[in-house]
Amino acid sequence: MPLELPGSHQRGTGLVDVLDRVLDKGLVIAGDIKVSLAEVELLTIRIRLLVCSLDKAQEIGLDWWRYDRDLSSGATRASIAEHDQLRAQLQELQARVDALSVPRGATRRRR
Repeated sequence: MPLELPGSHQRGTGLVDVLDRVLDKGLVIAGDIKVSLAEVELLTIRIRLLVCSLDKAQEIGLDWWRYDRDLSSGATRASIAEHDQLRAQLQELQARVDALSVPRGATRRRR
């Protein structure tokens, strides 16, 4: 039979409640680190951390992981389709430019 310390069950439940609240509401931690030498700023690092559930992140408009090809298989398919569409547009534009271009050695007639 495992040995339980008095109050350990309450601490576990409290931690679960805090974690649930943080994931539901969200938590933002922001900070700046500045490195200076002789009052000359050499380096500034800005740190922003948002901790929340995926549902909450989508609710506030943060869904970058959906389009990251390393994190989402759907993003790969979407990016391939977008790439193919852009390639077709580029070919169409190149054909238009070629149609408007005068071949080398040919001269345009003046009206």
